[in-house]
Amino acid sequence: KTKYSKLIFRKSDTVPEELHQMVQEGFLTLQKHNCFFQDLVRIKGKDFVTPVSRILIGNPGCTYKYLNTRLFTVPWPTEGYDIKYCSPQIHDACKALIRLNDYLHIEAVKALQGQNLFETKEIKDTTVIDREQNFATSLMEKGSVSKDQSSSCVPEDDYISLKNRTSYNLTLLNYMDPLQMLYLKQEPYFGMGNMAVSWHHDENLVERSTVAVYSYSCEGSAMEESNEQKLKGRDPAVWHVALKVAWDIETPGLVIPLHQGDFYLMLDDLNMTHQHCVLAGFSPRFSSTHRVADCSRGTLEYIFGQCELALQNLQTDSDSMALSLKSLETAVVKQVEEIHNEVEFEWLRQFWFQGKRYLKCSDWWLKPMAKLEEFWRKMEIMTSLVLSEVGKEEQIEEQRNETISCFLLVLTERQRLRKEWTAR
Repeated sequence: KTKYSKLIFRKSDTVPEELHQMVQEGFLTLQKHNCFFQDLVRIKGKDFVTPVSRILIGNPGCTYKYLNTRLFTVPWPTEGYDIKYCSPQIHDACKALIRLNDYLHIEAVKALQGQNLFETKEIKDTTVIDREQNFATSLMEKGSVSKDQSSSCVPEDDYISLKNRTSYNLTLLNYMDPLQMLYLKQEPYFGMGNMAVSWHHDENLVERSTVAVYSYSCEGSAMEESNEQKLKGRDPAVWHVALKVAWDIETPGLVIPLHQGDFYLMLDDLNMTHQHCVLAGFSPRFSSTHRVADCSRGTLEYIFGQCELALQNLQTDSDSMALSLKSLETAVVKQVEEIHNEVEFEWLRQFWFQGKRYLKCSDWWLKPMAKLEEFWRKMEIMTSLVLSEVGKEEQIEEQRNETISCFLLVLTERQRLRKEWTAR
């Protein structure tokens, strides 16, 4: 029992019916508009197509990277952002998911406090106040006290930690129809049956942050739970989530059946200390997996800041308009060329190799990607200027050799990555 105490499971009847309806309609809308895609991921130098189809929805300008593939959020409706959706139905689907996000955030706060993982007993939340009060009232009547109302009895560090670890900035939606799959891997350690998703930890999350998962299996008359003789172990017709202690197959695993509208929370460090997998049932299933993604290097704000830093070394002559470099110091050249690589391989190629999938929902990313391409072109010019400058005789030989040596390392890496991406 203690091994899995940080897993919280809630049945569908604990969730407001209005929210179920909005979210489940949203799933079906996104599927109808062909917004779910299988990802090409890279594991140990080899490319694989995921059996599960996915779409990332979240804060504008956020990305989430897993298995060497960066996904870009379809932005959910956010105050202060002009987001044009391909249809009103897609807008409504994204709006439903931010409502679910708000609800799961509050549930995660309550669950953490319920386990005394924080000293404070009040529920404190500022991320969902003012989001359409008429809807908020029905979802938040269980109690959400703003920081101002409760700050007199809340240690500041606790409040900030609680907020940081439960304020989901995106959700990765999954869809799979097991009957359409030619082959599913068998769970290898406990004989749990067909796996839709193998044993793993979720990647690139804020440390000790909670993961919340809402499950919606399309259970119909032909797909319902088996009523025949009770099978030993799990019912293969029903979807399950399974957990085990990381790198431990001696401690028994835990398997929980998932029905329409159930959700679960992985609290605190559970995602680090344990691994989880998803066991396929017979019916198609959607899930919405809400995360506090570590966006320290994964937002538009971050990468635009990097570009501005690199372009500080480029100057334009006021008379001739000729471009030149302000500095040829090794550290400066190295920093600029590394940012050049980051823009090309972590952003531009990651975005375009996935095709035009994001245009199925919104054209929001096109302008920022065009801006990044413009920055990249300037950095290509800066690379040419370095080559030109180091070839000039007036350069001090020792400094020139140091610059060339450092420069070649970054260029060699760029060439290697270009070949790798061309192959992908």
